[in-house]
Amino acid sequence: MIEVERVDFVSLPSRNIQRARRFYLETLGLPLESDTPVGFEVKAGQVTLSVWEPEKIYLPFAPNPNEVALRVKDVEASRKALEQKGVKFKQETLDTGVCHMAFFEDPDGNALMLHRRYAPRD
Repeated sequence: MIEVERVDFVSLPSRNIQRARRFYLETLGLPLESDTPVGFEVKAGQVTLSVWEPEKIYLPFAPNPNEVALRVKDVEASRKALEQKGVKFKQETLDTGVCHMAFFEDPDGNALMLHRRYAPRD
């Protein structure tokens, strides 16, 4: 058994770091943490998103199909703000009975989600 202190970062692959940088910093408005030799890192709440170009170190590119859930105060308001910046959502906002979710992708096809839980946990 190991004792995990926290998640240090979540990796998101890109084929075009400059395009990804504009998306994460300008479209989403996430603060830059640092530049790296193959990409950059942004702060998303308590987690760092590490956006990098795997092909620069001879690894294959494949977008992450599993959503990174970005917790926001208001899913609809956040969605509208992103739609005004040209972000396309996959479907209508989903209300599961405990949370709201709105699914979209970054320019490289990495799955992202706006999320807000509104019902208490059991």
